[in-house]
Amino acid sequence: MKSVRKGLRDSDLEKDNYGRLACTACDEELKSENDPDEVGTVRVCPSCGAKWKELK
Repeated sequence: MKSVRKGLRDSDLEKDNYGRLACTACDEELKSENDPDEVGTVRVCPSCGAKWKELK
């Protein structure tokens, strides 16, 4: 699983004017999966199922 920053650098993800992340392959806005036992958030594309880890 790549990080969100790496996905942005590799052009797998893109941000709009409001900071929302979208998958470039599907043009779908990413959803969040929060696991209370882990640090950070997992961002998931609802269409293709690709995942990126977002650390805060």
